[in-house]
Amino acid sequence: MARTAVDLQPIDRLEEKVKQLVSLIDTLRTDRSRAVDEATRLQQEVHALQARLSESASASAEVSALREERDLIRTRVAQMITTIDRLNP
Repeated sequence: MARTAVDLQPIDRLEEKVKQLVSLIDTLRTDRSRAVDEATRLQQEVHALQARLSESASASAEVSALREERDLIRTRVAQMITTIDRLNP
């Protein structure tokens, strides 16, 4: 009888180690799932930021074009005023 109890101890230790490994695998799966979710969220955020950056670049180009147009109009108006001043003695 004593021999049977001694023989079961290694099996009990093995069972405990298997349970620990199963628990570790569950934890790792949960962590992996969280990491995948976080990566997906971050990827979506990157896409949103890239879209905003593209919109910003487009808006910046539009502002630049509008400034050039304003400068051109300012120059033309100044030329018109100069011409009008010359016509009125």
